[in-house]
Amino acid sequence: MRLLDSLRTPVVRPPAGRQRPPVSRAMPPRRLAGVLAGLLLVGTCSPSARACATCGCTLSTDAATGYSTMAGWRLNLEDTYLDQDQLRHGSGRATPAQVVDRPSDPAMGGGEIEKDTINRYLTLGVAYRFDADWGVSLSVPWVRRDHTTYGMQMQPYAPSMTAPDQVSGARVAGLGDIKLIGDYQGFLPMHNLGVQFGVKLPTGRYGGQTEDGRLVGHPVSFRSGPAAGEALDTSLQAGTGSTDLIVGAYYYQPVSQDFDAFVSGQFQAAIARRLDAAGADYRPGNQASLSVGLRYEAHADWVPQLQLNWLHKMADQGALADAPNTAGTVAYLSPGISASLSRTVQAYAFVQVPVYRHLQGYQLFPGWTGTLGLSLQL
Repeated sequence: MRLLDSLRTPVVRPPAGRQRPPVSRAMPPRRLAGVLAGLLLVGTCSPSARACATCGCTLSTDAATGYSTMAGWRLNLEDTYLDQDQLRHGSGRATPAQVVDRPSDPAMGGGEIEKDTINRYLTLGVAYRFDADWGVSLSVPWVRRDHTTYGMQMQPYAPSMTAPDQVSGARVAGLGDIKLIGDYQGFLPMHNLGVQFGVKLPTGRYGGQTEDGRLVGHPVSFRSGPAAGEALDTSLQAGTGSTDLIVGAYYYQPVSQDFDAFVSGQFQAAIARRLDAAGADYRPGNQASLSVGLRYEAHADWVPQLQLNWLHKMADQGALADAPNTAGTVAYLSPGISASLSRTVQAYAFVQVPVYRHLQGYQLFPGWTGTLGLSLQL
């Protein structure tokens, strides 16, 4: 697990009771193409986010359920499943022999052969809108992660290195890092352009193990295999131990009688860290994400949607970081649907399929990611 967790942003729907900007019954194709191109241009100028190494949770819940202008509370519960079962390098697949004989850091004389990382994220979102212009949201994740690895193996590679008795396993289960984000969308009369600003707090369990075997922070350790008792990688803990600054922007607009389009972007960077001692420091890499999407609004109660989610993550830094294997750029095509179960309740489901990936070093990557969500307007 290296870059995948960082990506996450859903699709746009004006909530019940909200007036959509007026559009003509039939928008000419040339104008429609122009509007979509404009959205893409806006998106490339404004940086989106969430947290594995270069893998993927990039869906935008605000976009999926609607950027509301209604004052009051909204609750959201979201479940994301992500199985990183593919060993990859650059834009292609990798083999254990490549990891050992052609390591991302030649000075190591070998490399770690990771086997699988299964992630489940159950996230509770609580949002309050003061008025049409200002709002604030709290995101509280519960992380469940099962990680297996064959461990660090030295050159030359031999099949015995990936034998069943070489597998070590660890389980992470607990509170992740909480995010608190405010937004302002009072720039335009229709309130369809907004900016976001907030922080990620170090509430999740974090830590690692130094080269001399000393445990720092409060890390989860391997509980089976040859590595039993050793700390799990710092980047695989439930939290990063850092306070991160988050800034972003979003824009959405009807482009015909039946279609809405949106773009959202976000940038996240650590500004303070608890793991900062010499030889025991860690800083997660900066990350930027961008999502564009289209919604088919012909039916009032169910709305098919399509997103394109892009993420770029820089390498983690510090003595506890696996710097050669934590950077990359990925993109997902994300079809989905939202449904109104009542006037105040919406459900949504998305599948994210990778369409581009270029990973630094050797990283585990998923073949797909699935998200289910339920949103309640109080």
